[in-house]
Amino acid sequence: QVQLVESGGGLVQAGGSLRLSCAASASIFSINTMGWYRQAPGKQRELVAAITSGGSTNYADSVKGRFTISRSIALNTVYLQMNSLKPEDTAVYFCNIASWPYDYWGQGTQVTVSS
Repeated sequence: QVQLVESGGGLVQAGGSLRLSCAASASIFSINTMGWYRQAPGKQRELVAAITSGGSTNYADSVKGRFTISRSIALNTVYLQMNSLKPEDTAVYFCNIASWPYDYWGQGTQVTVSS
């Protein structure tokens, strides 16, 4: 059973930066996409950023220009560099690795941005 282990969340002041990491506990073959989602209290989970096997990236409009997703295929690890953080970025962040027909999720890491 593959597990995704996230790290890097925490408390930061507005304008600060955090880098999230998500590593798979075992090799995952034929990865389609790797991504980050977030869920704020009382809101639905939303896509933050994703990167395909070909390297194409996709970002939510709210984070474009501030967040950068990257990956290490060899390490089965995906990263999210978050700069210029805002209080509205506060949420639990989840990583996801899609490898058809499987869909793997991390346990979530809390990101809190104070004003």
